[in-house]
Formats: sequence, structure tokens, C-alpha cells
Amino acid sequence: MFHLLQTGAGIDSAQSYLPVALQVGIAVGLVAFLMVVTHLLGPKRKTSDKLQNFTSGIESHGDARQPMAIKYFLTAILFVLFDVEVIFFYPYAVNFKDLGWPGFWAVVMFVGFFLCGFIYIIKKGALKWEE
Repeated sequence: MFHLLQTGAGIDSAQSYLPVALQVGIAVGLVAFLMVVTHLLGPKRKTSDKLQNFTSGIESHGDARQPMAIKYFLTAILFVLFDVEVIFFYPYAVNFKDLGWPGFWAVVMFVGFFLCGFIYIIKKGALKWEE
């Protein structure tokens, strides 16, 4: 089998996918095996205390479907948006010598668009918490 993995199979042949298929098969098989073994060997003491919902020791009161201010969600979405934009600086930081001046001006343009979006959000009052 090890010989099959090292053969010079072409990129277009189905044999080039053999290592990936083996790895996926072993991973799925291992997970299935461990799930079955832990289910068979694990303790099966079901008491009324163990069958209750876990509430972290805090007594629940009221309905969980209470309306929440949209500001929380808006702040979270804006954080994710700007966080993902900042991730695009990493490839530039790694390759800044190879990119030269065209790469520098592309990043300056990217930062300009980034700042335009941020200024727009500030002017719209998306980050103001006072009502």
C-alpha cells in the first residue's frame, strides 16, 4: 500500500486522490469506532437529576425569546467585517518586498476603502450606544 502512495501517478489520474481518500476513510472510521466503543463501554446510570436540562446552577425565569437590542448584533457583524478586512493585510506583510510600488499603492487603496467604510459607519451612528 505504501508503494501505491509513492508511485508517480499523474495529476489527472484517480490514483493521485488515493492518499486523501485513505486519510478521510481512516478519520471517519476512527471517529465511528470511538463513538461506538464509548457508547458500549460507558456508564449507563440514568437518574432524574442527570436527565434534567443543564442550567449552570442558575434558576431560569421568564421566556428565553425576549427581544434584544439590534445594536449588539450590529456591533458583532461590524467587528467580523473589519476583522476579516484586517486579515487581508497578512499576505501583504509577508510579500511586501516582492510586490514593490504597485503592491504598496494597492494596499493604500485598500486602506482608503477601509477608512471610507469606517467613516460611513461612524457618520451613520452605528456605534453609538445611547438612544
